[in-house]
Amino acid sequence: MNPAVNESACELSALHVYPIKSCGGVVLTEGLLVETGLEFDRAWMVVDEHGEMLTQRELPRMALVQPTFKGSELMLRAPGMLALHLRLDTVEAATRVRVWDDVVKAYDMGALASQWFTDFLGTGFKGRLRLARFDPEEKRLSDPTWAGEIAAENAFSDGFPVLVANTASLDDLNTRLAARGVAPVTMQRFRPNLVLSGLQPWDEDHVNEIVISTAGGPVRLRLVKPCVRCNIPNVDPLTAATSHEPGDTMAGFRSDPRMKGGVTFGMNAVVVEGIERVLRVGQKAELNWDF
Repeated sequence: MNPAVNESACELSALHVYPIKSCGGVVLTEGLLVETGLEFDRAWMVVDEHGEMLTQRELPRMALVQPTFKGSELMLRAPGMLALHLRLDTVEAATRVRVWDDVVKAYDMGALASQWFTDFLGTGFKGRLRLARFDPEEKRLSDPTWAGEIAAENAFSDGFPVLVANTASLDDLNTRLAARGVAPVTMQRFRPNLVLSGLQPWDEDHVNEIVISTAGGPVRLRLVKPCVRCNIPNVDPLTAATSHEPGDTMAGFRSDPRMKGGVTFGMNAVVVEGIERVLRVGQKAELNWDF
């Protein structure tokens, strides 16, 4: 049976990019969709002296690095640090870095950025830290097991260009947390790019495609893989403090058989149509269901 189109009210209620992998996000009112997802999303990554990626899994304090776009610059702030200004049109030496199992071409962002991150995050066993920018000539593709015939490009995202979440699912999770005497969490914990409203809790689990109406034409996103969660949602994005929640609560009801029992929140998506079109908060969306 062909999936039916749901004409119920559904809209894009929030847009986020995370310029530096595993650091803070930027809330957008509009964002340009490019081959690797939203423009500038996960375009930079912190690496150790050997070029290996670093994330909040090892360094929760990365959550406290807050980026802001200011004209032609990306400005970074962190507690106790002077602001670091990175030009959007400037890189330094070519290098190679590893993101998960992929060794990719990138550009080093120089000694000042290296010193800034080393001072804030500390050296520890990782030695001197560096900041790398993804080389746009590199073609890092999503796993075709999930992406199918679509050659979905990625910068430094974990494996897919777009992550989609649902406000109603967060509300349901927070209801369950409250029943256990746990404080509510924000969507920041789950680091989505697109947030949808007007759905029922966990509807995103059963969506095949989202079609968003933009001024330049439709944007079609195919939801291809549930997002399995590690310990990053247990890091408070405001303080970098770690705990067992919301992970423990989610483990009680979000074990996904499609992911061999992995605990999931949100859906990874690939772009079917709409490169170079602008997504804006408030745009309407239609859903094609899996059933």
